[in-house]
Amino acid sequence: MSAEIEPVASGFAAHHAGRTYAAALGPGLCDVVLFSEEPREGFEAAAGYWRAVVAREDLDWLVLVRTVGAFGGEPCLILDVSEENGEESLHIAYTGHSGTKAEALGYWMVDHGAYEVVVPRDEVMSIRVERVPVPLTPAGSEP
Repeated sequence: MSAEIEPVASGFAAHHAGRTYAAALGPGLCDVVLFSEEPREGFEAAAGYWRAVVAREDLDWLVLVRTVGAFGGEPCLILDVSEENGEESLHIAYTGHSGTKAEALGYWMVDHGAYEVVVPRDEVMSIRVERVPVPLTPAGSEP
């Protein structure tokens, strides 16, 4: 495991007008909300940050950023990092396809087909940050 990779929360990022922003899908199917920590032209203030709604087609790119790894030889998504008594732990979600394997690894079912567990960081291997491209034209938005 590389100490250079810090697990991060999952979320969207978008590039618009020469800048990269944290982003969220919506409110409409073809819209994206961009977030800024400082005022920008076209952004409105919203509880300590600034936001702007833009059309997906006006973006240069849109990606889902997520941190993944492997626990017990099975794929996982890293949801959170915590530290207690100097020990770092990862809250992970199982992304494999076998509930039986998830339960055998110590995951608990949080919803039908969804399994999570908290484990020491050194038990999660192959940690990496993925950037999954999101189409700028959402499926079903064209006539």
